[in-house]
Parts: sequence; C-alpha cells; structure tokens
Amino acid sequence: MAEPVDLPSRLGILPFRNKVLLPGAIIRIRCTSPSSVMLVEQELWQKEEKGLIGVLPVRDTEAAAVGSMLSPGVGNDSGERSLKGPADVLDSQKQDGKNQQKLIHWHNRGVAARALHLSRGVEKPSGRVTYIVVLEGLCRFSVQELSARGTYRMARVSRLDMTKAELEQAEQDPDLLLLSRQFKASAMELISILEQKQKTVGRTKVLLESVPVHRLADIFVASFEISFEEQLSMLDSVDLKVRLSKATELVDRHLQSIRVAEKITQKVEGQLSKSQKEFLLRQQMRAIKEELGDNDDDEDDIASLERKMQSAGMPPNIWKHAQRELRRLRKMQPQQPGYSSSRVYLELLADLPWQKGSEEREIDLRTAKERLDCDHYGLVKVKQRIIEYLAVWKLKPDARGPVLCFVGPPGVGKTSLASSIAAALNRKFVRISLGGVKDEADIRGHRRTYVGSMPGRLIDGLKRVAVNNPVILLDEIDKTGSDVRGDPASALLEVLDPEQNKTFNDHYLNVPFDLSKVIFVATANRVQPVPPALLDRMEVIELPGYTPEEKLKIAMKHLIPRVLDQHGLSSESLQIPEVIVKIIIQRYTREAGVRNLERKLAALARAAAVKVAEQDCMVQLSKDVHPMTSSLLDERLAGGAEVEMEVIPLGVNGQEISNTFSSTSVLVVDEAMLEKVLGPPRFDDREAAERVATPGVSVGLVWTSFGGEVQFVEATAMAGKGDLHLTGQLGDVIKESAQIALTWVRARAADLKLSAAGEISLLENRDIHIHFPAGAVPKDGPSAGVTLVTSLVSLFGQRKVRADTAMTGEMTLRGLVLPVGGIKDKVLAAHRCGIKRVILPERNLKDLAEVPSAILAGME
Repeated sequence: MAEPVDLPSRLGILPFRNKVLLPGAIIRIRCTSPSSVMLVEQELWQKEEKGLIGVLPVRDTEAAAVGSMLSPGVGNDSGERSLKGPADVLDSQKQDGKNQQKLIHWHNRGVAARALHLSRGVEKPSGRVTYIVVLEGLCRFSVQELSARGTYRMARVSRLDMTKAELEQAEQDPDLLLLSRQFKASAMELISILEQKQKTVGRTKVLLESVPVHRLADIFVASFEISFEEQLSMLDSVDLKVRLSKATELVDRHLQSIRVAEKITQKVEGQLSKSQKEFLLRQQMRAIKEELGDNDDDEDDIASLERKMQSAGMPPNIWKHAQRELRRLRKMQPQQPGYSSSRVYLELLADLPWQKGSEEREIDLRTAKERLDCDHYGLVKVKQRIIEYLAVWKLKPDARGPVLCFVGPPGVGKTSLASSIAAALNRKFVRISLGGVKDEADIRGHRRTYVGSMPGRLIDGLKRVAVNNPVILLDEIDKTGSDVRGDPASALLEVLDPEQNKTFNDHYLNVPFDLSKVIFVATANRVQPVPPALLDRMEVIELPGYTPEEKLKIAMKHLIPRVLDQHGLSSESLQIPEVIVKIIIQRYTREAGVRNLERKLAALARAAAVKVAEQDCMVQLSKDVHPMTSSLLDERLAGGAEVEMEVIPLGVNGQEISNTFSSTSVLVVDEAMLEKVLGPPRFDDREAAERVATPGVSVGLVWTSFGGEVQFVEATAMAGKGDLHLTGQLGDVIKESAQIALTWVRARAADLKLSAAGEISLLENRDIHIHFPAGAVPKDGPSAGVTLVTSLVSLFGQRKVRADTAMTGEMTLRGLVLPVGGIKDKVLAAHRCGIKRVILPERNLKDLAEVPSAILAGME
C-alpha cells in the first residue's frame, strides 16, 4: 500500500452515482459521457502518473427543475461544520444515448484517487472516444467549493485523513487499541471461514498482517455488499474509533449471515436423500422456515381445508369434483404457478352455503304491515302486493314466488322496500348494483383459465352472507349495457327463471349451484331498456311519484327527524313548520321522489347549525367572565341604588350556571329565512300562463325516468319555401310525430277553418319552426302527437291555447288518438304545475283509478 500522498488544493471531480469509493479500494470504470472523457483526458491521461482526481458520491433523483446541490455529510464525527451547498448549477448529462435531466445531490465528502491503469478506445462507427480506468482510493477530502471547468467540475478541497504524526499519536489510545484487536479478531475469523471455501483468501491474510488497521477497515468494508447509505456513513467516519466500530459491526453481520447459511446447509445435509431432488427441496424449505420461526406446514393447511370441505355439506357429485381437485393440489408444490389458484378455488367451494340457510321465523303479517307503514308512507297498492307476497310464503314456504320488479323514478323508496321484505322474512339482504355493468362475467364469473379470474357477483354475495336463502336485490336492472364482452341482461335470464336457477352454473365455479331458495327483487327507473325476455320473468310493480300531500306527510314524519339527527340538532333548536314545508314542495322542488326535498331541508339544517354553534361559542365566552367583587356590590348598596337580585343555585363546578347560559331560543324557519337560505323560488303557478300568452304554444305532458313532467311546444311561421324545422334535441320518434301532425293539419285545414276550400296550401311561401324547450334535455316518444297538433292549429288559426290545460296522446295519420303510458305520473306533474284541466285519450280512462282521489277532485 502506498504512503499518503500530498493532496493538491483543487481536484477534478468524477461523480460516482449511488456508489462510494473508499480509501484502499480499487474499482474499474468505463467513461463514455463527454464530461467524464474530458476529465480523464485533462487530469489523468496528460499528467500520466502524477494525475489525481476526486471521486464524489452523488444521489440523483428525477426532477422537473434541473440543477445540482451539495448535500451535507451523513455522519459528521470530525467536529467540523457541514458545508451548505453553493448556488444551484445547471446540469444536463447524456446517459444511455438520451438527454436525461436530473436533480443531482452532491455529497460534501469524497476520496482522492489515482489511476493504476488507463486504456483509450474509439467506438465504431460513431468515432466516440472512451476510456477504461482502474482507480485506487487514497484519502478522504472535504469539498469547500464546487465550480465548473468546461464540461466537468473542479472542487476546492481540504484533507480529512490524519497525517502520519497524528496517526502515531492516536495509535497510543487504549480504546483504539482495543477496537483494533476486536476488528482484527473478527476479520481473522471471517478469513478462516472463507479460506475453507475459496483458494484466493491467502492474499487477504497477508493484508491483515501488513496494512495499518485504519486502512484495513476501509478495504474490508469495500468488499461487502452494503447499502449506499451505509457506504456514505463509512465514508463520513473520519474519526478512527467510529470507523473501526462500524467496520467491526459490518464484519460481524457478514459472519452471522454465513453462519446461518451453514446451519441450514448442515440441517439439510443431515437428512438428505441423494436419490430424491424433491425431498431435498422440501427439507431446505423446512429448515429455512425453522430459522425464520415459521413452523406452519402446508400439509396441516391442506388437512384443515379438507375438514372444512367435509363440513360444508356439498352434494355428492360436487364432493367428488372437490376431492379430485384436492388430490391434484396435494401433488403440487406451493411454488408452482397453479397452486394458489387451485387453493383459492377449493376455499370458495368450502365457504359456499350449500345447505346452510337462515332460520325463518313464523311470518306475522300484522307486524310486517306495521313495519312497512312505519318505513314508507303512501304506496298503498305496492304495500298490499308485498303483504300478499308474504302471505303466500307463510302458507307455502317452498313456493316459487314471482320475481318482483319495482319500477319508478328516483327517490320513491324502491331499494328500501326490498330491505323491508328481507326484514319481514327475517332473511339476510344482499344488494347487487347492475348500473353500468357491461361484462357477462360480472353475473356468471370468469373461467378459471384466465389470470385473475373470480366468481360472479351472485356467488360472491352468497359467500359473503353465508346462507343460501337471502333476499338479493338486483339494483338498476335497466342500466346494464352490452358490448363485445357479452350481455349481462341475457345472463340474468337463467338466474331469474325458477325452472332453471336450481342448477345455476357459474363459469368460475364450474359446478351447478341451487339458487331456487333465493328471493330475487329487482329495481328499475324505466321498463323500456329491459329486454322483453327478461321482463317476462318479472312482475312489474310501478311506483309513481308522491302527491304534494304525501310529500308533506313524509317530510314531517321521516325526513325532518332524520335531517335534524344528521346535523346534530334537536326539535328544541330548530323547527320547520308545515306551511314552510308546503312552500318548499310547491316552489322549490318539482320531482316525483323526495330526494331534492330532503336536500332543501338539509340546507335549512346547516344554516341553523351555524347559528347554534355560534351561540355555543358565546356560552363558552360567558364562562370566562370574572365574578363581581363583594366590595363593588357593597358600594352600590351603600349608595342607595336599587339592586335587582336573582338567586342562582351553585352546583358542582358551576354546572347550573352554565345550563342557564346555554338555554337558547328555538329557531323557527319563516319565509324570510327560507328565501335567504334557498334563494328565490324556482317555480310558480304563473309559468304556464306566461308561456302560453301567444298563439302557437301548447302544454304537453311527458313521462321520463324521473317521473312525469310538463313539456311546452312552441311553433312559429316565417317566410320561406314550405320547410319544417325541428329543434330541442329530439329523437326519431318525436320528429316523425311532428311530420304526422303537420300533415294531418294541412289535410284538414278547411275543416278546421284555417283556410277556405280550394285555397292555396298552408305552407305556401312560409316555413314552420317547432321547438321543444329546454334545448339541452334529450326528448323522444310518441305521446307529444296531440300537443303538436294543438300547437300548429293555434299557430295557423291565431288563437291562444288555454293556460290551465295540458294534454297527452299519440296521434295517427288518420287522426286517431291512441292511449299512452305513465298517466298517473303525468297527472301528478300537471297538478304540481298548477294545471287544472288535462286532456287524455279516452282509452286511458281506466288508468285514472290509480290517481289519488284528492288530486282528481281538484282537476277536470
């Protein structure tokens, strides 16, 4: 080993990415980047043997801003202050043929190195010069300042390692001598172990006897595979004691890992059967587990899995299939690719409720009726149908009841009705949402040949509830889609058919499962998107919207208590009178359900919560007021002033006083507060009268997935060539209705006294434009035929349509008016908008029986 060299004040710097060169270590590097090639050229190649460079560790991280900074040392045991880096310097390096810009953290300590070997090469065909350099680390240095010279960096450095005189003095320290002996003993033990396995360790023994111990520590550590942070820590250990302690610890750790490996090998070799490779692998794995303290055995797991499968109560044919799969699993090793998937499959078979069902109590129809009345207001026909359903279950428990499908607008209680059925039957409840499901595998599962395969939602739901007779709600059954991955609605055909679902075959399970004991309930907003074959398997029960009176009762009985509870309020702090709730229903919400009504009530509760919270703050402040001193009270009495006195009984910690302060007035919502919180009213009864003020405008009734709505139709004429223009995001059906209406009006112009017999056409020299506001909402359907005819006759005859009248009905080319659906929803929508007269097709007269009598009494 060479003696310590004279360190110049400035050194060219070679960055060493995520690695550390320690003094005494030798490394071979290949320089290809322009900056590294220039550094070797200038500092080593031209200076020959005299050349020295500094090797500085850098940690690079991807960053948006490109720059370099000098980071302080990890372990600063030399007593000097860490260097806070200079100003950021722009840096862009070419690596792997691409310009990658990184934020580089320069370490503030490095190692001076000299070249033991240099070779120069030229790459073909690019002609790029490269260098292969063998470097030896000499001594540590600290960076004082970092600057650029051309494409590479120079640093002003100061030496960190001790001089020869300082070393001789330090070696007299008894602590250092003790550490040296410990390190040498550990190193000698490591060498003796390695000597048995490797022939080249003899040279290391010579090093141990000839090289000073402080250099030995660096050389030994450099030969170990340790983390970058540990290497930095060793580089920063300038103090000899710290360096020897860390080196001894690393040597001991290396020794320990060798001993553990030898122990495992000895255990395996003691039980080795040379003829069986499989036996060798099993014994090695067992020995490793024992060392880790993990003594569980796969054989025990498989045995417990088999016991679990035996107690699952599988049918005989499925039990045979499961045993065959279990035998296959036993022959496999845990490392084999199919082991985990086979095991998961068998665990699913063991977890499924083949025989286990909920214990059904005697169905009490009176209790069920009370429960339904408590949970849902109104919906008399729907609740009556559910009671009939439960009555049949009571008389014939194994009856195959129909699949009920609740159809209605959002917010009318479809999902909660299904949970009420489950509660009445004392069965577990599973909700499966089908909204947006496009993959058939969501219902039937994936085949086990696919990676990441899993059972369908039905089998997964049954596994979760662990009974084979729950109530399963198929929510939003009208929102399924179909694409190249299959049609989920078609996959449901087998599920909902009581003749077929006894042997439902999930693709993942691949054995039949009996779904006949499951009670299925479905919900949908609209019937039209559901395929006819699937609809045929269900009994559709329509839930129309609520009347204003029903909404009022629901709000007072259910919504207001729930909203107060959700916002931490009570009826003593906020009261919403019936009159205010009526105003919210009439002027702020026009919907079939009650969700928007609940949102408006929640807005009032939030406003009240702010006031209550502010009052609480005032109460807290009042508790901090200092009590009146007795001297002041005496002075006021002496002055003859009248003093009103109130006796407040003082309890423990002044509890009664705080109660007196905290009693606040009840906040009652009035119209002023309503308008302040919810803003100006969105609807009023004058809207229809204002919009029908000119000829050519009529009021129609339409049905949407959100319930019934009032639809205005506007028509106007202008100079043109007899064309018909339609706007308002219309579908094909409604466009055809407009063509039919115009044709019918033109054909009967004379009968309707729109033009004299034999006169020119109604469209002579003029165009007709029909518009359906609002233009942003898509519209389609045949029930606007009558409304379109009325609008056109009003336009051509220049007569206004009555503002209190709305209409619906499909129109044929011959003038027949055909019946339409959703009558109850449409009549309720007209009632909400303040319309008193409704024109309906005569064949829809029977549908008025569904409309509440209170609504019919006020309408014609």
